[in-house]
Amino acid sequence: MLITFEGIDGCGKSTQIEMLNDYLNQKGVRFSVFREPGGTDISEKVRSLLLHETDEMDPVTELLLFSAARSQLIREKVIPLLEHNEIVILDRFYDSTTAYQGFGRNSSSLAEIQTLNKLASHNTVPDITFYLRIDPEVAKKRTEGTGKDRLESAGDEFFKKVATGYDMLASSDSRFRILDATQSPEEIHKQVIQIIGESQQ
Repeated sequence: MLITFEGIDGCGKSTQIEMLNDYLNQKGVRFSVFREPGGTDISEKVRSLLLHETDEMDPVTELLLFSAARSQLIREKVIPLLEHNEIVILDRFYDSTTAYQGFGRNSSSLAEIQTLNKLASHNTVPDITFYLRIDPEVAKKRTEGTGKDRLESAGDEFFKKVATGYDMLASSDSRFRILDATQSPEEIHKQVIQIIGESQQ
């Protein structure tokens, strides 16, 4: 089973993944967690380049680098684990590319990005995508005073576009589970566990 977590910065993805990590460990379930971009030596180097080593980058270059990092992670780590029936949890996947580089950056047409996503994911599709939905203004307040990478510093209008992109994606694909990210972490976690349990019945 492939489970992905999506949402704008400040939505609480990392907290939910950590709570799910603890829960599955307690249950003795075999699983792996990876972040995007990252998860392999090559992908982590691309992550550093994308988020920390430069202030300026052409939007198309950004799109292609995110996709390159994804391709390596999926081929090297995710597909072999899924083939052994392990649960794989991803902190972001290609929906982030559609929302951030498509709606946010307008780096290419959505059709072209979808084609690229399919290629970079090696036709891998999540079983469940948790979308932690939050108003960009609320998310901004949550992240004030924290160190921000290049994308996190992109500005208010950028994140409004990204949030709109996520809303459109979530409304058009049944694998999405929309969660109100303003709820307590504990309440969101209960919903995550319930949805995963129902999907395995």
